[in-house]
Amino acid sequence: MAQHKDYRLDDQIGYILRRVTQRHLALFAAAIPEVTTTQFAVLARLAEIGPVSQNHLGRETAMDAATIKGVVDRLAKLGLVATTADPADRRRLTVSLTGAGTELFTSRRGTALQISADTVAPLTASEAATLQALLLRLT
Repeated sequence: MAQHKDYRLDDQIGYILRRVTQRHLALFAAAIPEVTTTQFAVLARLAEIGPVSQNHLGRETAMDAATIKGVVDRLAKLGLVATTADPADRRRLTVSLTGAGTELFTSRRGTALQISADTVAPLTASEAATLQALLLRLT
């Protein structure tokens, strides 16, 4: 069997990021079982910016058109968001939080903040801030 000493899986950034993401997703699922992290991101962004077109919401949450459509459809089925046709362009959907969506986001916001803190708990506050700054530079 060939030896490839120049490539070690455990040293690869993508592998490390995936493992950290898996840990974060497990923490999230245990603490906020009602929705996924992606769905919660949509709720958070809508709480922040208010009703917006589905296309714009996708850009605001870093999701492509197919992904945001699926997420919005699932959240609508859960009664957490509502969609309405834009009066200026009937082909465009506007997405907004429902009362239940607002309530879920508001009641789980503190939990979500704690999940973020728990994700970086092995680091010092300074290390966590540095990690976040460095990761933001990669986006």
